[in-house]
Amino acid sequence: MDDRSTPATRGDIVDLETKLDEKIDQLRSEVQHGHRDLVERIADSETRLLRAFYDFAQSNQKRMMELEGNEAAIRSRMATIEDRLLQVEKRLNMPPQAA
Repeated sequence: MDDRSTPATRGDIVDLETKLDEKIDQLRSEVQHGHRDLVERIADSETRLLRAFYDFAQSNQKRMMELEGNEAAIRSRMATIEDRLLQVEKRLNMPPQAA
């Protein structure tokens, strides 16, 4: 067994420094790998979110176009009804009522 009271030699210190450097390099490599993995996951999440927003915007755009089409159809029908009413009033020779 190692006696903890024995003085360390320069060789022991160099060996310890070498082991520490190896461990630091190993730890640095693991941290870099974790960082790259995290960046990749964040990018994937951003991509999924953007796709979801684009899909929502697309469906919302379709709904808006449908509503605008319905509104145009209603306005056209109202204009037709107003024209018919005007024609009826002309045939009956009804003077317009004063406000």
